[in-house]
Amino acid sequence: MTNKKIFNYLLVVGLSLIYAGCKLPNFGRKTENKTVPQTYNGSQDSTNTARLKWQDFFTDANLTALIDTALRNSQELNIVLQEINMSRNDVRARKGAYLPVLGIGVGAGVEKVGRYTSQGANDATTDILPGKPFPEPLPDLIVGATVSWEVDIWRKLRNSRKAAMFRYLSSVQGKNFMVTNLISEIANSYYELMALDNQLEILKKNIQIQQNALEIVKLEKEAAKVTELAVRKFEAEVLKNQSRQFYIMQQITETENKINFLTGRFPQPVKRDSQTFLALNFDTIHSGIPSQLLENRPDIKQAEQQLVAAKLDVKAAKANFYPTLMITGGVGYRAFNPQYLIQTPTSLIYSIAGQLVAPLINRNAIKAEYYSANSRQIQAVYNYERTILRAHIEVVNQLSNMSNLKKSYELKTKQVQALNQSIDISTGLFKSARADYMEVLLTQRDALEARFELIETKKEQLNARVNIYRALGGGWR
Repeated sequence: MTNKKIFNYLLVVGLSLIYAGCKLPNFGRKTENKTVPQTYNGSQDSTNTARLKWQDFFTDANLTALIDTALRNSQELNIVLQEINMSRNDVRARKGAYLPVLGIGVGAGVEKVGRYTSQGANDATTDILPGKPFPEPLPDLIVGATVSWEVDIWRKLRNSRKAAMFRYLSSVQGKNFMVTNLISEIANSYYELMALDNQLEILKKNIQIQQNALEIVKLEKEAAKVTELAVRKFEAEVLKNQSRQFYIMQQITETENKINFLTGRFPQPVKRDSQTFLALNFDTIHSGIPSQLLENRPDIKQAEQQLVAAKLDVKAAKANFYPTLMITGGVGYRAFNPQYLIQTPTSLIYSIAGQLVAPLINRNAIKAEYYSANSRQIQAVYNYERTILRAHIEVVNQLSNMSNLKKSYELKTKQVQALNQSIDISTGLFKSARADYMEVLLTQRDALEARFELIETKKEQLNARVNIYRALGGGWR
C-alpha cells in the first residue's frame, strides 16, 4: 500500500470520527435577562453614593479606625484571600494543560531472557563485534527527552482555562462583596453600641428621678396622704429599672466583643463618643439609576462571571464528543554499555507519533457531563437574575425605610418632649394632691419608653444609611 493510499485511508477514518462526534444530544439553552427598571422613584439623576470610598462615607474617626483594623486583621477575609490564590493557581494549571509537556530523564536496567525464546536464541547466535557475543544478562542504559502534546483543535483546553480565569475573577468579586458586608456589619454594630450607651445613660437618669419620687412618696405616707401601696409601687419601679441596667450592660459587652471579633482582636473596650449619637446628621444619599447596580454591586459581578465560566464549561464539555489529537515523540541515546551510550548515530533513538481518537460507543459519561454542564449554565442564569432582582429590591426597601424612619423620628421627638413636660406636670399635681400616684408612675414609664424608642429609631436611621450604601454597591472600593 502506497503512502498516498494510507493517507487517504486515515483521512476517511478521521472524518468518520469527526462526524460521529458531531452528532450531539439536543439540550435547551437559556439566555440571561439583564433588564432592570429605568428608575427607583422617577429620578434620572445618575449621581451615586456607592462610588464614594468608605473613608469618605464614614466620617467618625473611631469608626474608620475599626474598619481599617478589620480589613487588615479579619480572619474570614484572610481565608477568602487564600481562596483567591487557589483560584489563581487553578488558572495557571489550566494554562499548562494545553501546552506541550517536555520531560527529560535517565534510566538503567538489566534483562535476562530464556535461551529457548526467539529473542534468547537470536542473541545466542549474534556477535556484537567479532568474538564478542551479547552480554548475559543484558544491561540497558537510556538517556533522552520525551514530549507529549494534546493539540487543542476544538479549544476544549483553552475554554477550560478561560472558565478558570473567570472563576478567579468571580472569587475576587466575592472578596469585594465580603468587604462591603464586613464594613456595614462593623458600622451597624458600632451604632448599636452607641445607642446602648445612650439607653443606659437615660435609664440611670430615670432611676435617679424615680428615687427622688420615691422619697417624696415616703414623706407623703408619713403625712398620711398616701398609703403603703404607693410606696411599694414606686419602690418596685426603681428596682425594675435598676435590674434593667444589667441587661443593657450585658448587651454592651456582647456588642463590643462582636466588633472585636470582626476586627480580629481579643476583647477590649471599643473607643467611641456616644454623647454625639442623637446629634449625628445625615448626608443626602444619591441612589443613581438601577442599571448602575450591574457595575457597582460585587455580588452581581460575581454572579455574571460565574455565568460566563459556566458557558465556557458547556463548550469544553461539548468538545469531549470530538476526536482528540495527541502527538508524542522522543529522542535520546540507548545502549547496553556506557562506552557505547553517547554515540551518533549508532546509539541514537527517536520516535514521533500522532493519534486521533474519538468516542464512538458508550458515551454515557461524556453525555452526563455535557448535560450537567448545561444544567449548571442554566442554574448560573437563574442565580444571576435572582442576584439582580434581590439587589434592586434591597435598594427600594432601604430608600423607603429611610423616608419612613425620618418621619417617625420627627414624631417621636415631639412625643418625648410632650412626655417630659408631663412628668413635671404630674409630679406637681401629685404634690398638691390633685393627681394619683399611678398617674405619676405611668407618665414616668411612658417617658422612659419613648426615650428608648427615640434612640432605637435613631439607630435604625443610621443602620438604614449604612444598608443603603451597601445595597447600592458601596464600600469595596
